[in-house]
Amino acid sequence: MSSDEEKQLRAGLFHATEQGYAVLAKGGSATDAVETAVRALEDNPLFNAGKGAVFNRDGVNQLEASIMNGNANSAGAATLLTTVKNPVSLARKVMESNFHVFLCGPGAEHYAKEQGLEIVDPSYFWTKHRWEQHERGYIHTADTPIEKCTGSSNSLSPTCTHVPISEQNEPHDYSHLPMGTVGSVAVDVNGYLAAATSTGGMSNKWNGRIGDSPVIGAGTFADKAVAVSSTGAGEYFIRQGTARYISLRAQLLGESPRQASRAVIAEMKTTGGDGGVICIDPDGNPSMIFSSAGMYRAYCSTTTENVPVVGIFGDEVIAPGDIHIEI
Repeated sequence: MSSDEEKQLRAGLFHATEQGYAVLAKGGSATDAVETAVRALEDNPLFNAGKGAVFNRDGVNQLEASIMNGNANSAGAATLLTTVKNPVSLARKVMESNFHVFLCGPGAEHYAKEQGLEIVDPSYFWTKHRWEQHERGYIHTADTPIEKCTGSSNSLSPTCTHVPISEQNEPHDYSHLPMGTVGSVAVDVNGYLAAATSTGGMSNKWNGRIGDSPVIGAGTFADKAVAVSSTGAGEYFIRQGTARYISLRAQLLGESPRQASRAVIAEMKTTGGDGGVICIDPDGNPSMIFSSAGMYRAYCSTTTENVPVVGIFGDEVIAPGDIHIEI
């Protein structure tokens, strides 16, 4: 990335963390704080969520999010969204319905309208850099050349000749395809925990693909011991049940959330998965564990003098629990 891009990313992480922490500083709930932080990231086109979401194979932005209140043991999630401006807020509305936990597609968007959430035209999510990534992904994965997408550079749906979904056209290595997730974990003045996660998923994913971000226990989990939000290759997090696994190790093996998250990410790495988690416990001890080359992350507490500290690369350490795993 260029130095200018790095500055913008760091500024975006700083702003979102600052917004979330401001809620806590005023005595607000952990749930309010994580929703606020994630909304700020969803509104920033630099991050793969909300406005900055990647495109699927069909050139559509399909968004998903989840949220969990650890003290109340309540959770909400939504996926396959194309018109909800802030998916994390829909996830919260689902959680607070005290009826369902997970909604998807048109039904979820209808519920969002009923709840008065902001609905946008799908063109709102179009960004030039994500469309170019979408095009490059097809060219990279095709066994034979494909006709380049045509149409205006700011067209919502340029005309493309796409490679059919087939085994031979599936890449063996997804590392060139943009992924990413935004998430937040927090503990409030009452010691209550919350976690939230939102994403556009994997660039050029199959239409209808659901990742780990909206899956409670995989991409998001919070109870009275730990709050977890995950990022990375979602299929691995779903198979492992990563977020819940961390909580169970802490409870059943007596590990600290930091020890548990490190063990879980190290285990995933041995199966071919890459990614990371952010965690926090009721005492405010943070964990930012990742096996990828880097992870966008930020942290704010009284130990940082109430000013967010930001990290991107693996060799940066912004908190005692900021650990890059190399296996």
